[in-house]
Amino acid sequence: MTASKPLRVCSFESRRGDDMRSLLERQGAVATIAPSMREVPIDRNAEALAFGEALLAGRIDTIVFLTGVGARALLDVLETKHPRDAVFAALNAKRVVVRGPKPVAVLREWGVRIDHRAPEPNTWRELLATLDAEVPLKGTTLALQEYGLPNHELTAALESRGATVVRVPVYRWELPEDVEPLKAAVHGTIAGEFDALLFTSAQQIHHVLQVAESMGLREAWIAAARGCCVGSIGPTCSEALREEGLEIGVEASPPKMGHLVKAVVEAAAAR
Repeated sequence: MTASKPLRVCSFESRRGDDMRSLLERQGAVATIAPSMREVPIDRNAEALAFGEALLAGRIDTIVFLTGVGARALLDVLETKHPRDAVFAALNAKRVVVRGPKPVAVLREWGVRIDHRAPEPNTWRELLATLDAEVPLKGTTLALQEYGLPNHELTAALESRGATVVRVPVYRWELPEDVEPLKAAVHGTIAGEFDALLFTSAQQIHHVLQVAESMGLREAWIAAARGCCVGSIGPTCSEALREEGLEIGVEASPPKMGHLVKAVVEAAAAR
């Protein structure tokens, strides 16, 4: 790539795809947006409603919030059966632990006390270390507000410490209804059409590979992606990318789209 040639960037952002395109184009890049996921509320919110009953009945000792959007979605479900003030009062009567800054903002807005917060980079490993150091787990019941795919490693680690884990899935990620842009991005990566690939959540890489595998191109896509500058929004996303054999060219700090775009454009141009 010469200095005068515009940088070609593929982003797998979905919800904020237009914002991502605008950020990239303002940096002089040629942007391809290939939406990789959609957020789908769980149809029967059985687990969330069961959690609400257990919470108000005093059968939960500790509640762990992993995401801000998941916390809001959980409250939306609980409000179909319980007054919000009763939910907040029940939360304040329990030990509350959060993984990162987004659930902190939501709980503060609600007036819910936060007892412990995992330090940066806010992955499940820091969360587990915080629980080990601050929270008695053996013989207790811990509710885990999940997001996207369940974290089986975290659940297993908590159970190995003697906790009864109540999983509270509130929403899940599915492929977009139209996967043709994603398929085109898979072909484009293999054809060498992109200089950089941007990921703003861990789930995106799983969906890209799911589609690539359905096309019989998983290994070919991974090989081609290794020739691109791979940009990650933050540590949890980076961990997922590394697990699939990709090297991180840039990790945003702080984990915001604007910082990610600027850093990736600079790093990819240097290549």
